[in-house]
Amino acid sequence: MTSHIHMIIGSKGRDLSKIVGEMKSYTSTSLKEAIINHPGESRKEWVLWMMKRAGTKNGNNREWQLWQQNNKPLEILNEQMFFQKLDYIHRNPVEAGFVEKEEDYLYCSARDFYDGKGLIELCYWR
Repeated sequence: MTSHIHMIIGSKGRDLSKIVGEMKSYTSTSLKEAIINHPGESRKEWVLWMMKRAGTKNGNNREWQLWQQNNKPLEILNEQMFFQKLDYIHRNPVEAGFVEKEEDYLYCSARDFYDGKGLIELCYWR
């Protein structure tokens, strides 16, 4: 999605808020570096300005902010709930009108379930 992300992640007993915080920190730092170092990025100054402006408005950040501070984690309690959430994630780009079929959205794991290969390596646990 262009404005948000849905994920199903396993915590292996770790605090979910720490995992999400580490993911947000790593991805925002990596994205900022990629923007700075990309010679053809035409929106470089604007994006960096937006990230800096968001960061200065939030006392939890030092220099910039990419992600919103809040998130809405849900604990998946059973297999039925897992597949309901997975279906919601896969249907999201279709409902938004980006694609006609779930498996056609490049940035979703749905293609892994339709004999394709997505961008992220999936792992499963039981």
